[in-house]
Amino acid sequence: MSGDLDYAATARSLRSARRQGRTLDVLLSSESGLSLADAYHVQDQMTALRLADGEKRAGWKLGYTSAVMREQMGIDAPNFGPLTDAMLLSSPAVLPAGALQPRVEPEIGLRLGRPVRAPCTVSDVLAACDAVLACLEVVDSVWSGYRFTLEDNTADGSSAAWVVVGPPLPVSDLAALPVGLSVDGEVVERGTGAAASGHPAAGVAWLAEQLASRGQALEPGDLVITGGLTSAHPLESGHRISATFGDGWQAEVRRPGLPRRYWTRRVVRSGRAGPGPGHDPARNRDDNGVRLAISDRRGGSRDHRAGR
Repeated sequence: MSGDLDYAATARSLRSARRQGRTLDVLLSSESGLSLADAYHVQDQMTALRLADGEKRAGWKLGYTSAVMREQMGIDAPNFGPLTDAMLLSSPAVLPAGALQPRVEPEIGLRLGRPVRAPCTVSDVLAACDAVLACLEVVDSVWSGYRFTLEDNTADGSSAAWVVVGPPLPVSDLAALPVGLSVDGEVVERGTGAAASGHPAAGVAWLAEQLASRGQALEPGDLVITGGLTSAHPLESGHRISATFGDGWQAEVRRPGLPRRYWTRRVVRSGRAGPGPGHDPARNRDDNGVRLAISDRRGGSRDHRAGR
């Protein structure tokens, strides 16, 4: 454990960057020797800030329960993060303003009707559910270009930003449930429920054990999204992403704005590119002196440090 890491101050820096539309380029793990225990302490402080702003606990997300997500992000173990009511959107949803670099993945959500205590089995978890829901998770990492370690990602709440909640799904045979992820109506990837820990409820049983070790528990009303069933796909302005589960149950999210091709044509016609009206260079600096990066439209980044 890092004895000199101020969990509350670190959480404030992460939240400040997100609120100001900035991504961070220097990882906590590269400067502080961040352990996984440290990361969850920072995550707890992040949650405390959300609750202090009036948000309410709504459940949990599981990260990296599927091989496809672990491979995409170079992560070798699962993690978890909290959900609040402010993160939940009803399908079809419009992405709120303020997203940094959103990506979308299809997930199966399990909503609990009674407590789940460890140790427990897949059958125990399913028996405790009052609904199985078609969901999309919108992840939105504060780390530039999604370059992070498991510890950095955990400190950032496992990149949790929003959850689009769709219609109920049949409980039977969730492992075999097919899902197709589409961008603007075109299927780009397919998977099944088994991608998440072999069975979506298996991840919830794992989560119950992890929470128990921290003096926490899964409670009635908690929504647990159980991990991406495909890789995560970028959600760009002017586009929509949807997932179809089984025989047609669907969840969808749209990001407002003009597509990138509009801005490309505009730059070509005007013969110039650069900061738009109202650009404020001060937005590239953090009050805490944290090195920051702002992602450009091509997914690259520009580094900035306070006072330079």
